[in-house]
Amino acid sequence: MKQTLNWEDGFEIRFEITDGEGVLSANREGILSLANHLRMLADEEPGCHIHLDEYNSLEEGSGGLILVRTE
Repeated sequence: MKQTLNWEDGFEIRFEITDGEGVLSANREGILSLANHLRMLADEEPGCHIHLDEYNSLEEGSGGLILVRTE
């Protein structure tokens, strides 16, 4: 990825899989941050991705989430 991810101050994002369904929950700052990341990812080459987990920006206990740019 060519660009740096920009996070809104105070963001909180959690990703869980419950009963086979992925649940992504976030406060306002988290939603704005994700929207920013998705917009940036849309401008990247196919195959570029963003990997988020509890060790990289998501709340403790969150599962891993990978956002991938396809065609």
